[in-house]
Amino acid sequence: MSVLVYTESENGKLKKLSLEVASYGNALADQLGTSVTAISVNADNAADLGKYGVEKVLNVSSEELSKFHAEAYTQVIVNAAKEVGAKAVILSQSANAKYLAPLVAVELNAAYASNVVELPDTSSSFVVKRTAFTNKAFNETELSTEVKVIGVSNNSFGLHENETQANVEAFSPSFSLGNGVEVTSVDKNTNKVSIADAEIVVSGGRGLKGPENWHLIEDLAETLNAATACSKPVSDMGWRPHGEHVGQTGKPVASNLYIAIGVSGAIQHLAGINASKVKVVINNDPEAPFFKAADYGIVGDAFEVVPKLTEKLKTFKANNA
Repeated sequence: MSVLVYTESENGKLKKLSLEVASYGNALADQLGTSVTAISVNADNAADLGKYGVEKVLNVSSEELSKFHAEAYTQVIVNAAKEVGAKAVILSQSANAKYLAPLVAVELNAAYASNVVELPDTSSSFVVKRTAFTNKAFNETELSTEVKVIGVSNNSFGLHENETQANVEAFSPSFSLGNGVEVTSVDKNTNKVSIADAEIVVSGGRGLKGPENWHLIEDLAETLNAATACSKPVSDMGWRPHGEHVGQTGKPVASNLYIAIGVSGAIQHLAGINASKVKVVINNDPEAPFFKAADYGIVGDAFEVVPKLTEKLKTFKANNA
C-alpha cells in the first residue's frame, strides 16, 4: 500500500505545509510498511523533501501549471497516484488542496477524509481522527475503500525530520486545462509571514480604533516573526486588506499561538481560529466573549499593554540571542 503526498510550492519553493504532509506521509508509510512518494509542480527545491523521509519525488515542470488550475492539477495527482500504485494520497488543507482533494477522490474512486489530525488506526481497519463542528469536537471516520484520500489539518501533525536521499525524477503526465477553477492572478503582501504558514498570528479588531494604530499589531508581529490578521469588521471598513481577515467567513487559522488584540470574539471569528493551540486575548472589556474561549487573557487598554509587551519581548530576545 504505497503512499503519495501532494506537495505545494510557491515561486519555486516548497511551502511549510508541504513539509508537514511529507512528514505525515512518511510516518504513515512506516506504519504500513511501505514507501512514500511525493508529487510536486514547478518546485526548485524538491530534493529537500528527503529531509522528511520522502524517497522519490515526481517533479512536474510546466509553464501551463505556473498558476493553479484545479482540473489540470487533479489530473497530475491522479496520474502520479496510478504511476506509483498509491493506495493513500495525502494533501494539506490549504485553499487549493481543498479544491483538489474531492476531485482526486472521485477520479480514484476513493474515500476522502478532511481535517485529519492524527495518523490512522490501522489495527483492524483504517480509522482517522478528524476535527468537526468548526474544531469544537473530534470524530472518528472509517475509510473502507481501496484507495484513501486524506486532508491533513494544517499545523496538526508538525514537521518530523527523517533524513533520506530523495530521488527527484522528471514527470510529464498528460493533462488538459479544460474549464475547471483557475487562478488568474495573485496579489501578495511581500516581506511578511503568510497566515497559512505562520506558527504565530497576531490579530487586531475594532478596539484598535483606526488603521493609523495598526503599527501596534505589526510591531508585535515582527518581534514574534508572526503573521498579521484582523477581524471581519476591520477588513469590511477597509482598515486592512481582506486577505488578512480570519474567521469562519475568512481564512481559517491553525497556528500554535493566536493573539487577539481588541477583538471581541464573535462566534464566526472564534469558529475560524478554534484550531489554534493557544489563544491569548487582550481587551479592555472583561465581558468580551473571547475571554471564554481564550487560554490566557489580559483585561487592559491595548494602547498600554501591547507596547509594553512588545518591548519586553524585544528585551528577552536580545538577552537570549
